[in-house]
Amino acid sequence: MSFAQDVKNEIVQKRVNRTCCAQSVSYGIACFSKYFGEEGLIMQTESQAVAQYAKKIFHYAGISGEIVVGQRGNSPLYEFRVEDPEQIAIMLDMFQYSPEQASLRVNPALVRCSNCVGAFLSGAFVCCGTMTDPQKEYNLEFLSNRHNLAKDLEGVLAEHEFRPHRTVRKGVNVVYIKSSEQIEDLLTFMGAGNAAMQIMDYKVIKELRNKTNRLTNCETANMDKTAVAMVQAIKAIHYLQEQGAFEALTPALQQTAMLRLKWPHLPLAKLALESPEPISKSGLSHRLRKLQQIAEDLRQRNENVGVKP
Repeated sequence: MSFAQDVKNEIVQKRVNRTCCAQSVSYGIACFSKYFGEEGLIMQTESQAVAQYAKKIFHYAGISGEIVVGQRGNSPLYEFRVEDPEQIAIMLDMFQYSPEQASLRVNPALVRCSNCVGAFLSGAFVCCGTMTDPQKEYNLEFLSNRHNLAKDLEGVLAEHEFRPHRTVRKGVNVVYIKSSEQIEDLLTFMGAGNAAMQIMDYKVIKELRNKTNRLTNCETANMDKTAVAMVQAIKAIHYLQEQGAFEALTPALQQTAMLRLKWPHLPLAKLALESPEPISKSGLSHRLRKLQQIAEDLRQRNENVGVKP
């Protein structure tokens, strides 16, 4: 089951306690259904739960309809319909629909109390909403074939500070929100608080995973640098021994060289603890760099005089 369907299932399980809110949900469904007009209403969905919710919420608002089950490909298609002439008349009167309207628009007078806007948007979402899995990206959309209706929906969302965007994709009007915080607030506003909390959980997990990856990459890089430094120091010491230059080193450098050869894999901090004389990590690092510099200077001199390295 998709995340969008989880959101819709949460919305349809929420109890609507006020008649005005039931009317607002019904109005949202009507506006974004496949058909809403003089001949009634047809809402299509692949979710039986959404179809049953539409029937129940319309009944609560005072409008009776029926569910018809069809087929779309290999999946069932559920249609909630209002076809009875008497019920159509009640519905059109309730939603103040006029045949003279040039195009369907959102009527602000039908969204009355402070909860009605969220109810209206929840009806719109269960009817035409979709959402990308937040584990992949953040994107919530409302889809509509009606340009003015999509424009009005954008205005309703903007009025409540959700900062939506609108575009046309393959001839379909899309009103969308991509900010995770905005999506969380909108889901809560529509009655899908659990889905909003789930997004927050995903964000925490994603942030922890990214932080862990950064730390791991940093540690790996440091380990790589340490390993390279160890190899370079040991190669320098071996070169000095091969060239008979080891005995010419100061006692302190000889001691450091023997420590590195005895414990080639110890990090500097632990290698310093093995020194017979007290020495800091930085002091030990300085001596190893000195050994490498002496070896490099000797190699260059040998190359200049034609001695094979």
